[in-house]
Amino acid sequence: MTYPNPRLSRRNLLAASAAVVVAFSAAACTAPAPESPGLATESPTSAPIPGGHRPSVSDPWRPAAHLTAEKNWLNDPNGLVYHDGTYHAFYQYNPRGNSWGNMSWGHSTSTDLVHWEQQPVAMEASPQEEIFSGSIVMDKNNASGLGSAQNPPMVALYTSAYGKNGVLPQGAQAQSVAFSLDNGSTWQKYKGNPVLNLAPTNNNFRDPKITWYEPGRYWVMTTVVADAQVVKMFKSTDLLHWDFLSDFSGVGAQGGLWEVPELIQMDVEDSTAKKWVMLLSINPGGIAGGSGMQYFVGEFDGTRFTAENAAPADAPLTESQWLDHGADYYAANSISGAPGGKPVLLGWMGNWDYAQHVPTTPWRGSMAIPRELTLVRGQKRFELRSAIAGVAREALEHAGGEVKSKNLTVGPDVQDLGSDFARRTQLIELEMDLASAREAGILLRRSADGSAGLRISYNKEKRTVRVDRSKAGTSNFSEKFSPYHEVALPSSGSDSKVRLRILLDSSSVEVFAQDGAAVISDIFFPDWDNTGSSVFSMDGNTDFTVRSLAL
Repeated sequence: MTYPNPRLSRRNLLAASAAVVVAFSAAACTAPAPESPGLATESPTSAPIPGGHRPSVSDPWRPAAHLTAEKNWLNDPNGLVYHDGTYHAFYQYNPRGNSWGNMSWGHSTSTDLVHWEQQPVAMEASPQEEIFSGSIVMDKNNASGLGSAQNPPMVALYTSAYGKNGVLPQGAQAQSVAFSLDNGSTWQKYKGNPVLNLAPTNNNFRDPKITWYEPGRYWVMTTVVADAQVVKMFKSTDLLHWDFLSDFSGVGAQGGLWEVPELIQMDVEDSTAKKWVMLLSINPGGIAGGSGMQYFVGEFDGTRFTAENAAPADAPLTESQWLDHGADYYAANSISGAPGGKPVLLGWMGNWDYAQHVPTTPWRGSMAIPRELTLVRGQKRFELRSAIAGVAREALEHAGGEVKSKNLTVGPDVQDLGSDFARRTQLIELEMDLASAREAGILLRRSADGSAGLRISYNKEKRTVRVDRSKAGTSNFSEKFSPYHEVALPSSGSDSKVRLRILLDSSSVEVFAQDGAAVISDIFFPDWDNTGSSVFSMDGNTDFTVRSLAL
C-alpha cells in the first residue's frame, strides 16, 4: 500500500474507472461471532450501500464493466479470495470521504467477477490503527486454531499502520491477523497482534501476501520494506507465528517504493515445467511514469527466490519485465482459491501521479477487469501473457448485446464505423493487416467533428501499439496526466498484422495486444456526447475486421 505522497511512509491508493453492471444491493449486517478466548472482537460499523449505478449524464464516468464503490475513495485490492462459489474483493477504502485517508477494508462480492454487490465495511480505521493492504486465505484445516474443524476460518494478514496510542509507536507498520467465521461478513482481530514486526520497528514494512508452499507444507508470506526496495519472506505453519526466510532485492526497477509483492508458482505453457513468478508494484518509477507493475521469473527453493535473466538495477526501464505498459494498473494480486488453474488477478486502475485529482464524484477509484495469467517461453526469457479472466469474459458476453461486425479496407484516410459502433462501452476485437500502410488504428469515443477521441494505433515499422488519450477528454486536473503510452510487440511471422482486444468502459480502456503479449491500461474522461468510432490508415491501405459487443 502507498501513501498519497510517495516520500511519506504510508500508502496512497486510488483507481479510476469501475463496475460492470455494478449491482449494489442492501444486505443486512450480520452480527459478529461470539468472542473467542485470546481474541479481540470487532464488527463493521458502516451499513451496506444500496442502489444500482450506471453511467449517466450526471455521472458520465461511472464504469459499466468494472468494480467500484458507490461513493468515496477506493484503491488497492486486498484479501482477494474465492470461497463456496463467491469471489470476495476487499480493498483499501475511505468510508468517510472521496480522498485517501481513514484506510479501511471495503468489501464487495461477486459470482462472476463482473456483477458486484457492495457489502458493509469489513474492518474500519480507528485513531489507533489504520488497516493497510494484506491478503486472505482459507485455513481449511484450522491450523491457526481460530475456528474449528467444522467451521474453519478465513484468515486475513494485513498491515497495521499505527496512530496515536497504538500498540506500536505512531507511524510504525507491522503485520496483524484478523479472522472471519461467517464467510467474510464480520471480522475479529487477533488479540496477539501484531504477529510480525521488525526490530527495530519500521515505518514502511507492509503488504503481506500469503502463498502455500506444498513441498514444505507451510505458508510463505511476502512483504516489503518499501523505501529500501526489499521483499522480505517469512514462513509459518499456523499463520500466527512467522520465521524469516530471506530477502529479495537488487534487480529490476528501483526508482520508487516497492509494494504489494506476491510469489506464485505457475505452469509453463505447452510444457511440464513449472516456474515461480514474483509480482511487484513500484511507485514512482513505472514504465509509463508514476505507478507500475514489474515481475520476475525464476526459482524458489522454499527459502530463497532467485530471478532468472532479470534486468540489473541500473538498467533502462525497458529492460525490466512489466505486467502492463499503461499508466493505470497497480497493486494487482491474485484471488486465493480461484478455480481454473491459472492465477486470476485484480488490480487497481489508478496512478499515484494524479489519482487524488481525477474529476469523479461522489466516487473515486476503480479496479481493472480481472485477468488471468499464462507463462510462456519468450525469445530471450520467460514472459507473462494476460487475458480477461475466463469467468469475467463469459459474464461480459452473456450480459452484452448483439455482436456487430464489419470488414473493410481503408486507404490513407479515416472511415466512420457507423451507428452500430457508436457506443460508450464495448468489448472490441480488432484485427488489422497493414498491407501497404505505415500505421493504422481506431478512434473511440470520437466527437462528431472528429477533433476529439481516444486513439489506439499500431506502427508497422516500430511494431509498437500506442494508446493516445491526449485528445480524449478532460485532462486539466493534473500536469502529470501523461498524454500517451506505447509498447513494442515481439516480432512475429508477419509484423504487418496485429490483433487487439479492447475493453472500452466509460472512463477507461484496456488494450490486450497479440493475445496478451502486451497490455496497455489507461483511464480517461470523455465528454458524454462523444460516442463515435472510426478507423484510419496512414501512408497506405489497411484491411480491418472489427467486432463489437455492447456492454
